[in-house]
Amino acid sequence: MNDKERIAQHAANQVADGMLVGLGTGSTANCFIEELAQRSREQGLKVTTVSSSIVSAIKAQQLGLPVLGFDQVSHIDLYVDGADEVSPELTLLKGQGADLVREKLLATASKQFLVLVESNKLVERIGQHFAIPIEVMPFAWQLVKKQLEAIGGQGDLRQNANKNGYAISSHGSLILDMRFAEHLDAEALNDILNSIPGIVEHGIFYALATTVLIGVNGQVQERQAANH
Repeated sequence: MNDKERIAQHAANQVADGMLVGLGTGSTANCFIEELAQRSREQGLKVTTVSSSIVSAIKAQQLGLPVLGFDQVSHIDLYVDGADEVSPELTLLKGQGADLVREKLLATASKQFLVLVESNKLVERIGQHFAIPIEVMPFAWQLVKKQLEAIGGQGDLRQNANKNGYAISSHGSLILDMRFAEHLDAEALNDILNSIPGIVEHGIFYALATTVLIGVNGQVQERQAANH
């Protein structure tokens, strides 16, 4: 069992009978879905799920987990997902995939947000390794980009996998991948991005994670957010 599978199993063991569980997207989230389905099969754990992406919804259904549509839920007991970066105060960077809107909706609606990462995702500051993904309304991207450049942002529209057009999020938005100066911390940047018209959502998940599980050399470390 590798670190990714170990933290996924640890997370699945925290799911209680009758919970509505939000499913993340990506390789770590896939491990969690598999572990949750195994508990459901082998231990009779009764759970319902809602997914941050079509990919995860299909995987959950194939493994026999009941999946509700987004429009059927108003709250979530537990949301489990990975992250691209995690800062010391447990701010997250997410969105290298393209499901930011659903992911942030689930993170905000859940009583507990459990984040699963390997130790290489730990950073000193958000934006250390990755540009910050910013979903924008297609007709507004140039206006938004100009405002971001005014605060020192540098970047451009994300290209699609074939490099022959632009990436489109599951919400139907374009994605600006932007880098900012180090003096703009995650809290300040979160506030700025939330205030710019035309931005649909962005990849800074500030004060949303309740617990981060970190896989380190065969061990699982647990960090709790200060505000929980």
